[in-house]
Amino acid sequence: MRIAVLLKDRCQPRNCASECIKYCPRVRSGDETIIMGEDGKPVISEELCVGCGICVHKCPFDAIKIIGLPEELKEEIVHQFGKNGFRLFRLPVPKEGQITGILGPNGIGKTTAVKILSGELIPNMGHYRKRKPKWELALEKFAGTEVGDYLKKVADEGIKTALKPQYVDKISDAFDGKVKDLLKNVNEEPGDVAEQLEISSVLNQNIKTLSGGELQRVAIAATMLKEADVYFFDEPSSYLDIYQRLKIAKVIRKLSETKQVVVIEHDIAILDFLADNVHLMYGVEGAYGVVTLPKAVRNAINIYLSGFLKEENIRFRDREIIFEGKPPRKEWSSVVLMKFDALEKKYDSFSLKTKSGIIHNGEIIGIVGPNATGKTTFVKMLAGAVEPSKGKVTSVKVSYKPQYLRADYEGTVKELLHEKIDDHFFKAEIERPLNLKNLYNQNVKELSGGEIQRVAVALALSREADIYLIDEPSAYLDSNQRMETAKTIRRVMEKTGKSAMIVDHDVYFIDMVSDSIMVFSGEARKKGLGVGPFDMKTGMNMFLKNVEITFRRDGETNRPRINKPDSRLDREQKEKGEYYYT
Repeated sequence: MRIAVLLKDRCQPRNCASECIKYCPRVRSGDETIIMGEDGKPVISEELCVGCGICVHKCPFDAIKIIGLPEELKEEIVHQFGKNGFRLFRLPVPKEGQITGILGPNGIGKTTAVKILSGELIPNMGHYRKRKPKWELALEKFAGTEVGDYLKKVADEGIKTALKPQYVDKISDAFDGKVKDLLKNVNEEPGDVAEQLEISSVLNQNIKTLSGGELQRVAIAATMLKEADVYFFDEPSSYLDIYQRLKIAKVIRKLSETKQVVVIEHDIAILDFLADNVHLMYGVEGAYGVVTLPKAVRNAINIYLSGFLKEENIRFRDREIIFEGKPPRKEWSSVVLMKFDALEKKYDSFSLKTKSGIIHNGEIIGIVGPNATGKTTFVKMLAGAVEPSKGKVTSVKVSYKPQYLRADYEGTVKELLHEKIDDHFFKAEIERPLNLKNLYNQNVKELSGGEIQRVAVALALSREADIYLIDEPSAYLDSNQRMETAKTIRRVMEKTGKSAMIVDHDVYFIDMVSDSIMVFSGEARKKGLGVGPFDMKTGMNMFLKNVEITFRRDGETNRPRINKPDSRLDREQKEKGEYYYT
C-alpha cells in the first residue's frame, strides 16, 4: 500500500512553479497523477502514483512524502484527514482499574486517538469525503471486539469521559476569571483536589496571571472534578518540576483505583512510574500513525528505546537509544574553566543564595530542583544577563539558551542559521540528529514549540563559546527528541572539549547528559539555595532524597527506573542512603 502526504503548510507552488507537477512522469504521459486543488496547491492521486520519488526530490520545501506501508494496514485505518491527509491506524483501549499509557513521537496521532476515545471526534474509517461521519461505520468495523464494545458505549453516551487538553496555555483564552470560579463551573466542592494538587493558594487569582505549571495543575484539577467513567490526561507533566510530576502521578494513580485512566506522556520516567500498560505509536510525523497492542509498561518502554517491534517486524528508529550502566565519566580536564563565589541575588519578593563552585573544561553539569527556586536566575548570573547582588563570576565566553523562547526573528530558519549551514561539523553533529533540514524553509515565527526548541538548541550549540548554558532544552519535545537532544549536547561537548550547564526537569535527560550535578532547594517564589557541583552519585542522592524517591537500573536497557513507593527495593535503598542507582 502506498500513501502520499502533502504537508500543505510547507507547499508554496507559486514560488517553485509547481516543480512536483512539472517533473512527474505520469503527468507527462497524460495521467493526472498530480493535479491542482481548489486552494491552488497540488493534490496527489495515490491510485496513479508509482512512487518513483521524483516529486519528493524536486520539491524544494520538503512538502511531499510518498510512503510505502504494509498492505494489511489498509484494513485497519480508523481516521483520515482528507485526501493526502494524516491517517490513524488502530486504536488503544482503556482498561478497567488500570492506567493505560500512550507513548510515541509528536505529530503521530496520539491526540487524535484520545479525541476519538473521548467522543470528541467521530472516526470516519478512511471515508474522508463524508462531511459528517457517523458512529455506525466504526461500530460495524469493530463489532465483537474490545474496542467495539468501548466505542458503542461512547456512541450511546453510556459512558462519560473527561479530557485534560494538551495545550493548557489556551485555557486563559477560553476563560476569564478566578480559578475558583472555573473549578466551580465543574464542581461545587473543589477543596480536596485543590489541596492534593497544591493550587489552594491560587484559587483567588485570575486565570490569566498563572504560570504554565499552575495552569497545568488547574487543568488537571478541572478534569478530575468532572464526574466521568474514563479520564484522559494529555501530557500532564508539561511545565511541572520533578516534585510536582511525582505528586500528579500519585494523584492520577489514586484516581485509577475506581476509574479508567488514559495518559499521554513524554517523560518516560514518569510514564514508567505511572502506567500499568502502554500502547506504543509509530509512523511518520504528519503522515500516518499506527497504534500497537498494549504491553506491560517495562516491556513497552524497552521496545521503544530499542526501536524494533519483533511481533510486527517493524523498525521505527534508525538507532537504539543506549543508557550507560554506571555513572557518567569523571575524566574531564583538570583545568578549571570558571570559578564562581558564593553568590546572592535579592529581589523584592525573592532571594537566592548559592555556594561557591568551580567548572572544569569539558565538564557537563546538570542543574536540578523545584520550579521558582532560582535555577534560571543562577544561570543568568553566569551568563552575565543578571548582575549578582553579592559575589563575582569568572568572565568567560558564554552561549546561552534561555528558558522561555520568543520567535521574534523575521525570516526563515535557514537565514537564522546561515553561517553554519555548510559547516561539516554542524551538519553531522547538530543538524542531522536534531532533524533541522525539514525546517530550513519555514519562517521562524510559524514554528511549533518543539520546532523552536530544536532550533534554539542548535543556535546555542553553533556559537563559539567556552561554556554553554542551556535552560530547559527538553520543553515541548517528545520523548524521542529529548533523548536525541541530550545525546547531541553531550556529543558536541565531548568532541569540542567545551563545558555546559543544563537546567532540566526530565530525569532521563539529566541522567544521559550530565557528568556532575548542582542541586537547588528552597521555597518557591520566596527563597532558593543552590549547592554543588557534586559528582553524579552524591548530587543525585541529595536531590532524590529531597524528592523522596529511589532509582534503580533496568536490567535489560540500563535506563533509570523509579522504584514503586515502599517497595522492597525502595525500602532497602533508603535504608542504605542509596537513592540513585547502585
